[in-house]
Amino acid sequence: MSAFRAALRISRRDAVRARGRTALVMVMIGLPVLVITALLTLSETTNLTVREELPSRLGSVADAAVYAHVTTLPIDQDPAGRFGSQDPDKTGQPPRWTTAEVARLIGGRAIPFYDYSTDARFQDGSDRVDLLETDLRDPLGAGLRTLAEGRLPASPQEIAVTPALLDRGVSVGGTLQLTKRAEPRRVVGVVVDPTRPGVQEVVGLYGAVVGDKHDPQGNGWLVDTPSPVTWKKVRELNQAGLRVASRAVIEGPRAANLNDVPSRTDQVLWLAIAVLLVVTETVLLAGPAFAVGLRRRRRELATIAAQGGSPAHLRAIVLADGLVLGGVAALLGTALGIGAGALAESIAARLLDWRSGPVDVPWAQVLGVAALGLLSALAAAVVPAIQAARQSPARVLANRPDEVRDRASRPLIGLVLLVLGLGAAILFSPGSELGVVAASTVVLFGLIVLMPWLVRRTAPLAGRLPLPARLSVRDAVRHRARTVSAVAAVMAATMGAVTAGMAYTSAYTAEQERNRLDAPEGTLSVTAFGVNDETWARVRAVTQERLPGAQLVPGLGVQDGDGRSLDTMIQLEQSCPGACTMFGLSYFDVPIGDARLLALLQGRGDPQAAAALAAGKAVVFDARLVVDGTVSVTVRNRTGDGTAPRTFRVPAVVARGAQPDQGGAVLPASVLTAAGFGTAERRLFLRSVPDGVDLDVERFTRELQTVTSSAYAYVAEDRTGFKLTVLLAVALAAAVVLVLGGTFAATGLAVADMRRDLDTLSAVGGRPRTRKLVVAAQAGYIAGLGAVIGLVAGAVTGSALSQSMASRWGDSPIVVPWAFLALLVLGLPLLAALLSGLFTRTRMELARRVA
Repeated sequence: MSAFRAALRISRRDAVRARGRTALVMVMIGLPVLVITALLTLSETTNLTVREELPSRLGSVADAAVYAHVTTLPIDQDPAGRFGSQDPDKTGQPPRWTTAEVARLIGGRAIPFYDYSTDARFQDGSDRVDLLETDLRDPLGAGLRTLAEGRLPASPQEIAVTPALLDRGVSVGGTLQLTKRAEPRRVVGVVVDPTRPGVQEVVGLYGAVVGDKHDPQGNGWLVDTPSPVTWKKVRELNQAGLRVASRAVIEGPRAANLNDVPSRTDQVLWLAIAVLLVVTETVLLAGPAFAVGLRRRRRELATIAAQGGSPAHLRAIVLADGLVLGGVAALLGTALGIGAGALAESIAARLLDWRSGPVDVPWAQVLGVAALGLLSALAAAVVPAIQAARQSPARVLANRPDEVRDRASRPLIGLVLLVLGLGAAILFSPGSELGVVAASTVVLFGLIVLMPWLVRRTAPLAGRLPLPARLSVRDAVRHRARTVSAVAAVMAATMGAVTAGMAYTSAYTAEQERNRLDAPEGTLSVTAFGVNDETWARVRAVTQERLPGAQLVPGLGVQDGDGRSLDTMIQLEQSCPGACTMFGLSYFDVPIGDARLLALLQGRGDPQAAAALAAGKAVVFDARLVVDGTVSVTVRNRTGDGTAPRTFRVPAVVARGAQPDQGGAVLPASVLTAAGFGTAERRLFLRSVPDGVDLDVERFTRELQTVTSSAYAYVAEDRTGFKLTVLLAVALAAAVVLVLGGTFAATGLAVADMRRDLDTLSAVGGRPRTRKLVVAAQAGYIAGLGAVIGLVAGAVTGSALSQSMASRWGDSPIVVPWAFLALLVLGLPLLAALLSGLFTRTRMELARRVA
């Protein structure tokens, strides 16, 4: 025990003395711990349990909340009272509950509330906000919302708002116009939702904003009962058509496990693979850093051995490095991760309207992550510890290099793992993503086992290289113990990035193919369905005022005999051969118009397409929609009132849109009027915004919604390309950190090992630039070899994963992101070589000699 304490003391002093290496190791070990801990804390804090939701649902006093349902039929509800269902095959009476009736049924006192939404008009336009109508001054409403400023509403003309609405220009003492009639209400206070601090909500007395409560949605009552509302009582109220959230039931055992996620085998396997990969990458990255420390402490360890220290003592000292650095890194990562997660949650809850509760740390998982970090550090220190016990004290003290024992390579195990992994990846590629990832992990470990053999095979290439690269390659091959770990770390990072890049590029390309834009990219459309002619005229006037000089092209909307707005859809039926996907192929809100609209969507005049449109044929830009010269058109009610949709076939021709990958179609009004529907102008299209007009689509939509809440503006944009760019950027950033981190750690070790060779090179006339080129070549060799091997392996596993992901959607091609791969495989090694060469010191150090 005393020897172990001494080892810890030596490691602590060395860590303080070598601050740069200590910081490097701690970052490599502590950063994954920090990130995972922060995500766990963030997730746990925002994932509220049903008990943590009680303050915003029942406040601090009410025993239960009773909700009206669609009809008075019996309800089957969950224990927390969050949702309920009624028999869809039966017809019940609409509810007409009064507060007195509910109080009588519940056996206590009740106050009504209305929790839904309403329209609000701000300085920057209209928007939809949450609405809570109840008397918060009543003791039953205590705790439901917390008063932060001003006072609570006391009359129907007064309201309170949440802090998020203050950012929209609302102020205490001012007014806010609510509902479609834009009725003004005076703002008298600011209240905070206990679980949604970022919600945009208006609070007023019951009936102050929405007078007509015939729609049961949002209607409810807070109740106070002499005794707790039991599950038996809840079921009695369910029979009357009322849904109940009871405090006693939610706090009892019946609702205790509602938030628990059932353990599934695939989730456990995903977690196990993730843990294994994180530990492996951390060990591969931190291993060279520990080896750097060992090389710099060779004389210290040799002195201890010369004074009677045993090999076990030397192993203990190096392992103590892993324990000290790993332990401190894990503790710091855990503490900073909890703080970062709590801070991120508080910011996100306020800005993004996330649900928020008290800071909740999943200690079992967090401590497991910390232990994982410590285990990674100890595993990374094992090989350097073994090397420390085997070094020769006499040779080290004489400043002579250790004898290198060239052991015969045994690549058979690696080859077996590699073949098994590749075979399994091909086997699972038709439909199991988990299987492909698991097989890729086997491939990775096979390559790690093969890496010493692969590094050795590069030795014959050194003779054909220039002097700096020749020295570097031969030194790397000679010191395979440090080279293999770094190359394997770079290979693993590159393989993961290539696999992810190919899989997601293929997936998003397939998504683009499935969800083609139905208008040229950048086309602006203004729509207002479900409005009368007068309201549409006002929407058109606002659009023309906002876009002066714009050539607006009208589009039509479909209406039934009562003037209700209908939706028009063109879809590919599932019986089509080969081309259809699992979810079908469909376009909603299909444009309806004349030759002007057709020319806008085609970007040019097309006499043949225009003639077909005038003849009553649909002009289709996605040839997959056309079957036997016709397309399937479905017209349905937008409100979802249960009216059956009507589907009929229309003659169609295929034309080319303004862009090669453009989809959609144009329907002539005649085919709809012939089917018995009416049409009216309800859309405007604009190919490009006029020069000098700065158009903010979101703000423009709010301006339109000052006329009607059903109006909106939309710009055709390829969002899948944006998502793909983000994913590839994240993958590249992760690869940069891992590749450069592993390369620099190994290069630092190589410089320490090559100091005698570099000094000899300088002594015989080598220029400082040559010294820098040797170090740069060392970094380029490590990063380049790892990147090439990772590219080859990642291409195979990436193809398998692409095929597995594509199998869910139908036949999709494997797409290779060439620019991403070139940047990854060529750019990163060049960057590593450049940075290593720039920051290499060229000063020669005098060597000690022993007679």
